[in-house]
Amino acid sequence: MVGSSQVGAAPPTPRGLTTSIRDENTAMTTTSHPTVAFIGLGHMGGPMATNLVKAGFPVQVFDLVPAALEAAAAAGAKVAASAIEAVKGAQVVVSMLPASRHVEGLYLGDTGLLGAIEAGALVIDSSTIAPASARKVAQAAAARGLAMIDAPVSGGTAGAAAGTLTFIVGGEAEALERARPVLSAMGKNIFHMGGAGAGQVAKLCNNMALGVIMAATGEAIALGVAHGLDPAALSQMMAVSTSRSWATEVCNPWPGVLPNAPASRGYEGGFGNDLMLKDLGLAAEAALGTGASIPLGELARNLYSMNSQAGRGALDFSSVVNLVRKA
Repeated sequence: MVGSSQVGAAPPTPRGLTTSIRDENTAMTTTSHPTVAFIGLGHMGGPMATNLVKAGFPVQVFDLVPAALEAAAAAGAKVAASAIEAVKGAQVVVSMLPASRHVEGLYLGDTGLLGAIEAGALVIDSSTIAPASARKVAQAAAARGLAMIDAPVSGGTAGAAAGTLTFIVGGEAEALERARPVLSAMGKNIFHMGGAGAGQVAKLCNNMALGVIMAATGEAIALGVAHGLDPAALSQMMAVSTSRSWATEVCNPWPGVLPNAPASRGYEGGFGNDLMLKDLGLAAEAALGTGASIPLGELARNLYSMNSQAGRGALDFSSVVNLVRKA
C-alpha cells in the first residue's frame, strides 16, 4: 500500500466502470502485505476483517463490543485496547461504522484518529455516511498528509462473509490504486465514482432505488395474494419478467418463497430496516442540498419509518411488506 507495496497493483480503472478485482496477477498474490488496522466489527465489518486475515494481511482490530473482538481474535486478528492502539504501525486503516457522527467522532478533533495514524498511511472508510461528512474527513486527512477514500459497500452481510462485496469509491485515483489489494481481499468489484464523497453519493442512489423497489415488490406480491395467487408462483413469474429485481430473485420479501431470504427466517439477519431508513434519510438530505426531487425516495423513507415504528426496525428491511400484508 505504501512505497513498495504498490508493486503489482492492477491498472487504473476508468471512472464509472466496474472491474473484477479477483485478478491473480494483482498484488494480492504476493506474500508481503501491509498491516491493516480495522475499526468497527459489526455485521459487515467483522466478516470483512476476517477476510483480510484469510488473505494474509496482519490485521489489528478494535470495536466497542467485546464479543466482536473475541470473534476477530478467533479468526486470527490482533485485538487492540483502543482505536489509537490499533492504528499503531498500520500502513492501512479501514473503518466500518454506523453513521456520520461515528466517523467524524473517530477521526476528527484533538483526540481523533487522524492525529495518531502514521504519516503516509492510507485511510479507507467503508461506512455509509453523508457525502458532506466524507468530504470533511477526507479534507482533514489530506491536511495531515494522509490519503483517504470513501468506499461504502453493496452486497449485504452475505457478500461481506463471502468476500464478494462491491466497493463504491470516492477519492483520488492514486489512492484507489493503493487500496486495491486490500479491497480485493474483501470484495469482487470496484466502481470509482469520482472525488471525495462521490462514493457516498452513488451508494445513496443505489440504496434509495433498492428501498423503493423492495417496497413496491412487496406491495405487488401482497396484491396478488389478496386475489388468491400463490406468492411463490407469482414471484417466479416476476423474476423472469419485466419486474425482475434483486428483491424478486435474492431477497424476496414474502415468507417461504426463497428459503435463504430473511423473510423465510422471521426477517432476521440481512440489512436492517433502520439502516435502510438511515440511508433514505441521507438521500433526502443530499437531495435538499442540491434541490433535487426524489418523491419516490421520500415516500419510501416514510414507509420504512412506519415499519420501524411498528416495531420492526431491527428486522431486515424486506419486512416493510408487513405494512400491506394481511395476517
